Amino acid sequence: MDAPGQPVPCAPPLARLAWLVLRHVRTRELAQKLPDWVALFAQVYADAEGTEHLAVVIRYLLWEEDAAVHTAARQVLHSVMDGQRAEELMGSWAEEMMEKGLQKGLQRGLAKGREEGRLRERAEAVLRILTARGVHADEAARQRILSCTDGATLDRWFDRALNATTLSEVLNDLAQ
Repeated sequence: MDAPGQPVPCAPPLARLAWLVLRHVRTRELAQKLPDWVALFAQVYADAEGTEHLAVVIRYLLWEEDAAVHTAARQVLHSVMDGQRAEELMGSWAEEMMEKGLQKGLQRGLAKGREEGRLRERAEAVLRILTARGVHADEAARQRILSCTDGATLDRWFDRALNATTLSEVLNDLAQ
């Protein structure tokens, strides 16, 4: 009978490797253990679909934000396959991560742009209300309103503008 916590020796190499990686991925031991598994990595690589299987394992390992794990994974790959192929495998993952980072950056940029657009619309609404009420806003006041990036302030100015007869009633901080 197998000891608890040990992979089944007759399991396919990929299953044993996956089990070991999953068992140690959240421990500080992973980077030190990877070199001990070179023979297992080599068995996985020798399989007909070995490159694809290793790509999945390596991607999983590289999701860990641990430079020691990344270095150990690279060294293991270089032990198992030629350097060019190992770097291609590591590089394909890096390209994938850069693409994901680019997409994440674009999403953040779009969200920021939408928020800036909403703030600009609120500021313009304050100015339209002031104009409709006949309250003159000089250029300095217009710039102050248009450059405001605080939604709560713009909301407060909007609410005040609805009943204001002077610009100071809108922009001056009133004792609450």
